[in-house]
Amino acid sequence: MTSLHQVLAPAKLNLFLHITGRRPDGYHLLQSVFMLIDWYDTLHFDVRQDGQISREDLTVKLPEDDLITRAARLLQQVSGTSLGAHIAIEKSIPAQAGMGGGSSDAATCLLALNKLWKLNFSVNQLAELGLKLGADVPFFLRGNNAWVEGVGEIIQPISVPPAQFVVVKPPEGLETAKIFGSEALNRDSKPATISVFAANPFGFGHNDLQPVAQSLCPQISDAIAWLEQASLEPAVVKGRMTGSGSAVFAQVPRGTNLSQMPQVPATWSNWQIRMCGNLDVHPQKGWTSSDD
Repeated sequence: MTSLHQVLAPAKLNLFLHITGRRPDGYHLLQSVFMLIDWYDTLHFDVRQDGQISREDLTVKLPEDDLITRAARLLQQVSGTSLGAHIAIEKSIPAQAGMGGGSSDAATCLLALNKLWKLNFSVNQLAELGLKLGADVPFFLRGNNAWVEGVGEIIQPISVPPAQFVVVKPPEGLETAKIFGSEALNRDSKPATISVFAANPFGFGHNDLQPVAQSLCPQISDAIAWLEQASLEPAVVKGRMTGSGSAVFAQVPRGTNLSQMPQVPATWSNWQIRMCGNLDVHPQKGWTSSDD
């Protein structure tokens, strides 16, 4: 095998995100549920015999040393392989959205090159590497919807029922550091349990980052207000921010299409609005030699 094409890297939504405390080193303790959705970046991989790592941006121009390139170089360095790769990417997941696009791309890169280079690294080995690239990368590598705790390193697989969501991404993005550095950020949410979440998975909790994010990016409030104008039965459409980015989402009845949503304001020409379904597992689940 010398190539892998049309390899999908899915986005995620945070169904809730609670900050339950802060460690002495400044890192925030959180609880969240990460859920995979069918909004994808698409990657293409070709083995290079000369050991070089090259990248081709087919849609959006990415930074020269992005997470995909860094993931490939890290795996190459740790494994000692003499092989390289040419990686082409069709970027669709928006940046600074809180949807994990960069982390998902890095995870898919590790999974694909582990397979192409015949390294036989296990999921645990790849997750250890992934954590060096970003806190969300191990989640995408493990391939299940998950209950996440600690500083993001405690990942417990969970099941969520099939559902449909409308996702709205304003043009403006958000820098995570600005939110977590705010004095106004709530850091003392009461710890929750999986059983309480499971009783109402799409209505449970809140996103502690949202009030600060709305003050930094008023477009988030505009997106939530637009979602809540929808009159869809039997669901009550309530918008919520995902992660630490500017994208917001709301559950809608399955089968809903965008024509049933409120009219999109004329000023929203650069906004992204998409209907998405959740995924049971990651498209590359099972690609590692010894999945948990």
